[in-house]
Amino acid sequence: MPFALATGVKRVHLMAGIASDHDPRSGQAYRKAAAWTAERAGREGLDVVIEPLNGRDMPGYYLNDFKLAETVIGELALPNLKLQFDIYHRQIMHGDVTMALRQLMPIVGHVQIASVPSRNEPDGEELRYPFVFDELDRLGYSGFVGCEYRPHGKTTDGLGWFLPWRRKGPNA
Repeated sequence: MPFALATGVKRVHLMAGIASDHDPRSGQAYRKAAAWTAERAGREGLDVVIEPLNGRDMPGYYLNDFKLAETVIGELALPNLKLQFDIYHRQIMHGDVTMALRQLMPIVGHVQIASVPSRNEPDGEELRYPFVFDELDRLGYSGFVGCEYRPHGKTTDGLGWFLPWRRKGPNA
């Protein structure tokens, strides 16, 4: 926690790690770690986010389903334990991104994006991000949208997709 506090972040991401989802000890250990981390982070005013990852990109990852993440958050009932809703992972695992956003928004602590299926800049392919961004606004999401993708080329060259959403400063 000292590093998180020193940098001024508002939330930390708790990874689940590789484990058998068929071994009940995996679930018990994960819940225990999530509860311990969220309780400790909560004393410092920090949120903890957990993120389901798809099995194609991360084979064997324990938290490999959005329903499991929702269940863990509900069971632990800690106000600062939230869902990191990675739209790329959601689309690969379950699809139905918009309906899931509508259902899960009360527990969402952070949103991430990438194109699907390539995991490049979010400027095409399976999802229409202008629609997704409008939906996030409609749902009242006020947090940051993280970009976790592999640029086609140089990072700065690949930021053109963002121009329509760039906030203009007072002197622009």
